[in-house]
Amino acid sequence: NLASINLRKFYEPELSAFNIEAYCHTIRLFTIALEISVLMAQFPSTAIAEKSYLFRTLGLGYANLGSLLMVMGIPYDSGQGRAIAGALTAILTGESYAASAEMAKILGPFERFEKNKSPMLKVIRNHRRAAYGLNDYEDLTVKPQPIDEQCCPLELLAAARNSWDRALE
Repeated sequence: NLASINLRKFYEPELSAFNIEAYCHTIRLFTIALEISVLMAQFPSTAIAEKSYLFRTLGLGYANLGSLLMVMGIPYDSGQGRAIAGALTAILTGESYAASAEMAKILGPFERFEKNKSPMLKVIRNHRRAAYGLNDYEDLTVKPQPIDEQCCPLELLAAARNSWDRALE
């Protein structure tokens, strides 16, 4: 139940634009596929199988961030590069949480959801706060680096915030 999304596939060089809508759609499809795979997978041990079933842990990530920034003409170690990476990561996790919650409305939540509801909602609220650049995190000793709204393309920032709004809802 692991997958990586190739970020380069969503960059449209003729438009000099990242296709956020297609990226979000792909995240939702991958989340659904990974959710299904948890129920159908063969795991290397009983302990891993139980944890995956009880908590429905998914491993969704992305690949080619450096390549994407390169074709966009953005230095890796720049405010804009970090803001884009933060926004793309926020969209990935927020969209995945939102899709998972939508499925849970129909199929029911994973078995240990009630036990973990409060901590999970706290995690979601903290991610949302980081997307909005707020500093009032709940119960964190190490504060996350929020998305720098001065350096982030507005459409990516809006998509990141929207993803976490929907995940929390």
